[in-house]
Amino acid sequence: MWLMLSTIAFTLIPPAAAAQDFYSYTSMQVQGPPGTLIRIAPMDGPDGPPLGAVAYRVLYRSTGLNGEPIAVSGIVVVPPGDPPPEGRRVIAWAHPTTGVVSRCAPSKAFFVFQNMMGLRTMVREGYVVVATDYPGLGTVGPHPYLVGVSEARGVIDAVRAARLIPGVGAGNRFAVWGHSQGGQAALFTGMIVAGYAPELQLVGVAAAAPATDLLTLLRDDAATDGGRNITAMTLWSWSRVYNLPIDKLVAPQAMPAVDALSHECIESVLDMFERRRSQKPLATAFLQVPDITRVEPWRTLLVQNIPGTLPPSLPVFIAQGDADTLVRPEVTQAYVQQLCAAGSRVSYLDLPGVKHGFAGSDSALAAIAWIDDRMDGKPAPNSCAAVGR
Repeated sequence: MWLMLSTIAFTLIPPAAAAQDFYSYTSMQVQGPPGTLIRIAPMDGPDGPPLGAVAYRVLYRSTGLNGEPIAVSGIVVVPPGDPPPEGRRVIAWAHPTTGVVSRCAPSKAFFVFQNMMGLRTMVREGYVVVATDYPGLGTVGPHPYLVGVSEARGVIDAVRAARLIPGVGAGNRFAVWGHSQGGQAALFTGMIVAGYAPELQLVGVAAAAPATDLLTLLRDDAATDGGRNITAMTLWSWSRVYNLPIDKLVAPQAMPAVDALSHECIESVLDMFERRRSQKPLATAFLQVPDITRVEPWRTLLVQNIPGTLPPSLPVFIAQGDADTLVRPEVTQAYVQQLCAAGSRVSYLDLPGVKHGFAGSDSALAAIAWIDDRMDGKPAPNSCAAVGR
């Protein structure tokens, strides 16, 4: 049975109507405290979560870039059994790039549970796993792609929403774990959580190949397939989110390819082959300026969305593949050194021979083991003396 949740009462709605309208909302429905639930529905079927877990698709309230109330969708995975008296531990999964238009929401994807890196282990160890879609994915778009505060609010409010689902028993202690774009989201979560959600206790931030230095990402990777993909989606998204003229940066003959890439989702290997075809024209004609990172207001926005340092008391885990040509190892190591200089305890995991797309899967078990120790109150290890040598 589908349920409509508010902060006051439950309202039953017909399954067919809920299936059709799950991601839509009215201006009245979105009014309310961030993290409160608008709608919830069980996710049934053969492609459900592992190990007897139960999953819910959720629509919850959050805060937009201008402070306006918005709705964000996502998934909550609940392990089997009764929650302990102190409440279940929570891990917020922050997903890598899936696209920039509404239909690319992970909660709509066929392989959503397989793409939550380490989900089986998290369920086995009794974690509630919350997975935001981020604003503009699932709900009305466009998605504010690589906008750190937007992603982080989506992450944090998903944790709040999970705590309101009857029977879930989610506590107020959580860790955030993300890959690539999700790594950026995880770091921004660490930056804003104390001020945005003081009732929650973030015990650690874990990120694999995080997007940190956006200036380098968009400038130095411009000659690669992956770099052109990222740049095209960023310019397309930001032109709409920030109301900026994209035609002053992108050549007219390149716009069909930019539009195509911005309407394609990334869920499987087949999707990547499709994107390779779509982006081919960008190899011969793309940008009208030699360096978009020097063009205002784009430069200022890129700088604003580079994660800064975190509170020194908040431990950090960062994994990085040394064969990554998109988020390059030296960029991640420079960010780790910045954290270390600010007093953070950072556990750095080097992944020999690992490329960007596999950094999340190849580091998931280590990240979850590290989170386990933070949940248990063990002293955080520190790799700062060894990083960057």
